[in-house]
Amino acid sequence: MSIASAFAESGKRAALMPYLMGGFPSIEESVAAGLAAADAGADLLELGIPFSDPLADGPVIHAAGTDALAAGATPHGVLGVCERLAARVPVVLMVYANIVLTVGASAFALRAAAAGASGLIVPDLPHDEAGELREACDAEGLALVPLVAPTSTPERVAEIGASARGFVYTVSLTGTTGERAALPPGLSETVARVRASTEVPVAVGFGISTAEQAGAVAELADGVIVGSRIVRAAGEGGASAVGAVVGELAAALR
Repeated sequence: MSIASAFAESGKRAALMPYLMGGFPSIEESVAAGLAAADAGADLLELGIPFSDPLADGPVIHAAGTDALAAGATPHGVLGVCERLAARVPVVLMVYANIVLTVGASAFALRAAAAGASGLIVPDLPHDEAGELREACDAEGLALVPLVAPTSTPERVAEIGASARGFVYTVSLTGTTGERAALPPGLSETVARVRASTEVPVAVGFGISTAEQAGAVAELADGVIVGSRIVRAAGEGGASAVGAVVGELAAALR
């Protein structure tokens, strides 16, 4: 299934996209967690490749990446996780630019496509410097999913929206990933700006952790991305805990 189909055919008010850290708590457990998420109602999965300096990630995901690296997770190993999960749902890899640039844009896109990935999210790759990787992804049938922040200028939002592939990842707040008590004010305006700039779906992530918050975002956007809450569940209770949380979120979106 393609990213577009996953959004169009979710059967929910918005598609649900849990984030999992590849290799956390172990390679096999991250596969089990991803399959549990798919069983519980995930429409797509965002799969993180652990990196030593994850600038966009808050404490929960940062710690999970550190643990995954300590346990021996590698990009190659996480691509193996991707291959197994992509048989069930579209998988979008969240990968920092250093990992991509180490092997080269074309080589990384080729490897990701061979592992069944549907797209890439590279949070620390500026839009102005993404051309080479976007072309490499296009050549392999991958979507290079851009991010838009609340602080992005109208001109930048228009540029990003026009060249977006797959969907636009709309960052709900300034800061890093993590669970928050409430959704940020101004989110509806941010989503409306992004929606006006693009023809692909608009998904919102950062700070969404409860079923109530997910339901509220579904009133605004085409997709809901939940990361830290899912990663916390993976660490605390493994695949069964991930399935339970994803099930609650999915129910709130139906």
